[in-house]
Amino acid sequence: MTIMPTVRKPTVEEVTDIAGSYGITLDEENAKSFQNLIAGFLPAYWRADELVEPRPEVKYARTPGYRPSPEENEYNAWYWRCEVKGRKRGLLAGKTVALKDNICLAGVPMMNGSRILEGYVPEIDATVVTRMLDAGAVITGKAANEDLCLSGSSFTTSLGMVKNPHKPTHSAGGSSCGSAALLAAGEVDIAMGGDQGGSIRIPACWSGVYGHKPTHGLVPYTGIFPIEQTIDHTGPMTNNVTDLAVAMEVLAGPDGLDPRQIGCKTQNYRAALRGGVKGLKIAVIKEGFGTERAEAAVDRKVKAALDKLKKAGATVKEISIPMHADGLAIWTLIAVEGLQHQMVKYNGFGMNWKGLYVTSLQDKYAHAWRCRGNDFSETTKLCIILGEYMERNYYGHYYAKGQNLSLALRAEYDKVLADYDVLAMPTLPMQATPLPEQDCSREDYIDLALTMIPNTSPFDATGHPAMNVPCGMNNGLPIGLMFVGGRYDDASVIRAAAAFEKLGNWKKM
Repeated sequence: MTIMPTVRKPTVEEVTDIAGSYGITLDEENAKSFQNLIAGFLPAYWRADELVEPRPEVKYARTPGYRPSPEENEYNAWYWRCEVKGRKRGLLAGKTVALKDNICLAGVPMMNGSRILEGYVPEIDATVVTRMLDAGAVITGKAANEDLCLSGSSFTTSLGMVKNPHKPTHSAGGSSCGSAALLAAGEVDIAMGGDQGGSIRIPACWSGVYGHKPTHGLVPYTGIFPIEQTIDHTGPMTNNVTDLAVAMEVLAGPDGLDPRQIGCKTQNYRAALRGGVKGLKIAVIKEGFGTERAEAAVDRKVKAALDKLKKAGATVKEISIPMHADGLAIWTLIAVEGLQHQMVKYNGFGMNWKGLYVTSLQDKYAHAWRCRGNDFSETTKLCIILGEYMERNYYGHYYAKGQNLSLALRAEYDKVLADYDVLAMPTLPMQATPLPEQDCSREDYIDLALTMIPNTSPFDATGHPAMNVPCGMNNGLPIGLMFVGGRYDDASVIRAAAAFEKLGNWKKM
């Protein structure tokens, strides 16, 4: 059977235009020369269309499921309901799991909060999906998330705002908003989130659940819609530390398909639950308090939680890391240009890394966004315009400098972590904000979506593990304490969280 060529020979005009965009001047004769030279390379592309890509095995049966009605979806936290049962036995046997809707689940629709991806159905399971099913979990659906994950609130998702179960007029946090809300509402045991600027820890904080951003690369990102590979993280969210530690036992470790996993080192995370408070050394980072827009109640409750740990036997000492205050700026240099290059210009997956590309997802997104740019969220539009401006005028200088500065910031944290088990500070400077009106200004939209990340974003840039630990309530809304550990020392973060959990019901603190 003859397969018709899918990659055509360029026209002379196309060759001339492409050359001109790079400052190369071609007359018609030279343009025809390049046209014919290019034609000699096209059989490689035609042959590629005849070859079959390798795909991870889809091991467990499932049905497509359905979009839940409003009556089934009180907080608008579900995007899709389904049931995929894993093995009958395992560490997660019988545990119900919601997946953030940027995670591929074969045969089940995936939208990533955006109308641009509406209608896409992946044909593979992400590595984290297979690992949880192998451990006995039951996946009960896809949790709603912010539009392409670019918001720390819960109002940009294309199918409507996600409400905070503690106070439905307020944000559940983002971008893993549905994951946090479903946990807070008691609808699932475990939810998977993603974190590039705080998107696990922000909703965990505002919704009053535990949310862990693992060390960068510890949990494979394979089969998950990326933003920027150097800040992409995925991890578990739960209502208690035990479930979180068990989930980490299942999820952590290399899969051979994710280039983010460099020198990956796992630990016994369940053993960390027994570490206790005695001998625990906590460095309280001075610059994590009193930040812009910090609420006095948040700082007060976090300090009270740390005092409880001190009275229980932990060593708790305030330490200054002046460079922490620059962490948000450093992250911004990486995130804005990085996401414009990888998530937009190069269709999510980018280039120049050895790993599994989900080409069906890349193709769907690449064709859709070029026809539907107006459907990007306001946060995405801002990052596209700013990122392209920086690239055109400064040629990647500030992205490169941001990456270099992130190494210096990492070293500053590591100096303190050489003497302490964990760093501590408020997860977010403020409590959950009210959900906006549908017709709010662009300026208010951006402000509500992006202003809560001064303490979370630095650790996406440096790759340190960090967890939100609920530590108190104020005016009916949760407050979160964040523990940060050394790279690949997620166990110390889990130990600190478990030690605080054992001190009593955080809702009464």
